[in-house]
Amino acid sequence: MCRLAREGARELVLYRIREGAAPDAFLKHEHIGGEFYLVLKGKIADETGEYEAGDLVFLDPRSVHAPRAIGDTLVLVLWPEGVRLVD
Repeated sequence: MCRLAREGARELVLYRIREGAAPDAFLKHEHIGGEFYLVLKGKIADETGEYEAGDLVFLDPRSVHAPRAIGDTLVLVLWPEGVRLVD
């Protein structure tokens, strides 16, 4: 993960997950103010679907998910109000 910007709880991060990484490279988490992410390369899958390069995804505030990368993946993520790990 590379943090590109942070202002208060708001963060913009870039994730690169290499092919062969552990399936749980992303831990299950909740988005206090939602989440926007743009898949730049590869695929991301979670409980809501499978997203590939060029897809822009919005998750509602208080949504919980455990995404996983499929192949070599690059994702740009915006957390408007931060993120919290959940069990």
